[in-house]
Amino acid sequence: MDKKTISRDGTELAYTRAGQGPAVILVSGAMSTGGTVAPLGGLLAGRCTVLTYDRRGRGASGDTAPYAVEREVEDLAALIEVAGGEACLYGASSGGALALRAAASGLPVPRVAVYETPYAVDEEAVRGRATYTERLTEALDRGRRGDAVELFLRLTGLAEEMIQRARQSPMWAGMEAIAPTLAYDDAVMAGGRVPEALLAALGAPVLAVAGGDSPLWLREATRAVAEAAPHGTYRLLEGQTHVVDPNVLAPVLAEFFAA
Repeated sequence: MDKKTISRDGTELAYTRAGQGPAVILVSGAMSTGGTVAPLGGLLAGRCTVLTYDRRGRGASGDTAPYAVEREVEDLAALIEVAGGEACLYGASSGGALALRAAASGLPVPRVAVYETPYAVDEEAVRGRATYTERLTEALDRGRRGDAVELFLRLTGLAEEMIQRARQSPMWAGMEAIAPTLAYDDAVMAGGRVPEALLAALGAPVLAVAGGDSPLWLREATRAVAEAAPHGTYRLLEGQTHVVDPNVLAPVLAEFFAA
């Protein structure tokens, strides 16, 4: 991240800007930084002006307590100003929930695209999210960052053997470093239900994309986003999972943002 801007509460945000065309801000999901979506940004830069940033509490960006989802919406407002006063948004996973909330807040966002925002599609899943929130809060309050990361990885469905292997890997320290931001994404998800009232109020076109090889519930959640938005479109990318290939996703997004 080679540039900096300041959010409304004084938090410094690190970002990069590249390309030409309609402005697009890429919003990463949980346990990720702007670097996670940078490969996608590089591919979009041929047709769009792409801003990739580290969300607060991650990477080269700062953080300011207390956290509130509204502060992250203000972060996007600051980046939209940098982009020229208007920008499309793309959100990956829980970053999609933030992108949708920002667009619904009245920011100048002409188009929104999301990839597999992990909303709960049944009451059992909603109860599971509530348990996750309770245990995550407890782990972070006690300073047990490693336990918080484990909770998140279990929530994603990662096998216990893989979690323990990850804990012994060189990447674990970096995961623990941004573990407090798991609470931020949990707050953005707001209990996990599809925010139908929020989506129904969106005037901007919404593209909701899912992978054909992703779990059924993720595909259902993605379709629910498209159906709840007045100008929503659902798109399925065959052969893709939650870790989508940027080379497959980029042309779909470029076409949508340039329309």
